Parts: sequence; structure tokens; C-alpha cells
Amino acid sequence: MNSEQLEGKWKQVKGKFKEKYGDLTEDDMAYSEGKFEQMLGKLQEKTGKKKEELIAEIEKL
Repeated sequence: MNSEQLEGKWKQVKGKFKEKYGDLTEDDMAYSEGKFEQMLGKLQEKTGKKKEELIAEIEKL
């Protein structure tokens, strides 16, 4: 999965959450997106793997 596909999936997930939980704002979603990026950075640091490799592993889970 490339970064464009991942971004597209993230937008779908954001839309579904906003639909289900109407009081979520863009700020709420940006915060969680930032936390995801932060988590990926920590995983890269600990494992030495590329971001794309980690995303592939996450998708398999």
C-alpha cells in the first residue's frame, strides 16, 4: 500500500468516525493522526524498519 492509498483509507476512517460520532472535530482527528505518526516514528526508532514496512505489518494485524 502506498502513501496515497493509506491517506485515502485514513480519510474514509475519519469520515466514518465523524458520521458515527458527530461531535468529533477536525482538530480531534488531526490529533489522532499526529499520534499515529508519532507511534510510527517510535516504532521506526526501536525496530530500524522503514515506515512502509511498519505500515504493511500493521495492515496484516
